[in-house]
Amino acid sequence: MTETGASRVLIDKQHRSVYRAQIAVAEAVRKAVAEAGLDRSLVELVNIRVSQINGCAYCLDIHVGAALKEGVSTTRLAVLSAWRDTESFSDLERAALTLAESLTVLPSTREQELDYAEARRHLTDEQLSAIAWVTVAMNAFNRVSIVSSHTPRATAEGS
Repeated sequence: MTETGASRVLIDKQHRSVYRAQIAVAEAVRKAVAEAGLDRSLVELVNIRVSQINGCAYCLDIHVGAALKEGVSTTRLAVLSAWRDTESFSDLERAALTLAESLTVLPSTREQELDYAEARRHLTDEQLSAIAWVTVAMNAFNRVSIVSSHTPRATAEGS
């Protein structure tokens, strides 16, 4: 139930075929990431940053756990929202995070062009495209979880 007392429709359950198509997109994105030679830990950093911007607790719960399994340190996770102010991230990670933030927030065309140019300095065409698709897919999953009011496992378990 929401604060207004209205229960949310779980859109992933209501239209399973649409959600399965979204899962297929995620699988294709995972393949593109691998073909681009991008590390799963980088992908999880992007997933987490996009989910932080969107305020999706459910996806944060999932992807923080995945990042930890990929070897991302708790220190790097703790400072991820302020990544520009640390030296904890490589040029490649900074480029990916710049692009992901820009594609999530959708700033003015001028700002987006500057972000794109910065990302372009460190990412190949294949890597840039793969990171863009990771961002697009993560934004879609964030919306599904937010609209459906999915509950994070940590909250459900009382952790």
